[in-house]
Amino acid sequence: MKSMTHRPLLLALALCAAHGLTAAQQASSDEKNKLVQRALALWHVEDAAVVMVQRPAANAMQQARIALQGRVSAPKQEATLKDIAVDIQKYVDEATPIARASATRLKAPTLGPLLAQNFNEDELRQLIALLESPVKRKFEKLVPEFERTFGEKIAAESSATIDPKLKALTQNVGLKLRAATVAP
Repeated sequence: MKSMTHRPLLLALALCAAHGLTAAQQASSDEKNKLVQRALALWHVEDAAVVMVQRPAANAMQQARIALQGRVSAPKQEATLKDIAVDIQKYVDEATPIARASATRLKAPTLGPLLAQNFNEDELRQLIALLESPVKRKFEKLVPEFERTFGEKIAAESSATIDPKLKALTQNVGLKLRAATVAP
């Protein structure tokens, strides 16, 4: 009989403990959500959308250069490339805001759950500290200069060897394309 009188008390204690645990989990979940939102605000992943738009434009210009190389006079090649550059810039100017807006709209609902799923609160705090780092910002600002300087050095060192190979490739591809379109 004594155990029967303790049963309601035990049930009440269990319910209180469960409620306390649920409240603590909710507070932790709210804190984690705030950390995820802060990380998303600092993470400029939408810049990848800009690269996705600009890469095909750069490839189109490169392909145009290759297609014209050796087939037309230098002045005509320059004029044609300038004309193509206008079309490419128009595409970039029109497509970039569309891609950026889409990336901005999809960032939180797509990446937020992945961050929450793969990082605990302490890891999110560390990630935020990394993303807020002044050294990281300074490095990111210098990356284009680093890449340009590095690319120039590679081009200077290897262009004498690579350019003839590229020219031969372009000529061979051109010959095969002409042969394919002329032959029945």
